[in-house]
Amino acid sequence: MENSGRSRRRFLKGLVLVGAWGLLVWRFLVPGDESQKKPLLTVKKSDIPPRGALVYRESRVAVFRREEEIYALSLVCTHLGCTVNVTPRNLVCPCHGSVFDREGAVLKGPSDKPLHRLEVEEQGDSLVVMV
Repeated sequence: MENSGRSRRRFLKGLVLVGAWGLLVWRFLVPGDESQKKPLLTVKKSDIPPRGALVYRESRVAVFRREEEIYALSLVCTHLGCTVNVTPRNLVCPCHGSVFDREGAVLKGPSDKPLHRLEVEEQGDSLVVMV
């Protein structure tokens, strides 16, 4: 009779362990709810120069104004995650030489994916960049 009690405890411990591992794996493999965007930074519209950009190195974001359109690009290179430099003509990755246009499209590899466009919400005379 003692063996059956031990085997039940062992079975229940194993069951709990498998359940805990399952929850852990689920947590990291299943994507979360992306509808909950978080504000990354706030910019006054008047601070963005016409046909220019504001670069936020610490946040790794650039906010561009082209004509009446205002948009934000992530400055994280889609090749290996280096911070891209913004120049007057394009965006250049200093690590491996990828070049992107001011819209984020790849002009020269090794990166094969465009830079990520970030959501921009208008709030009065300010813009909020969301991630």
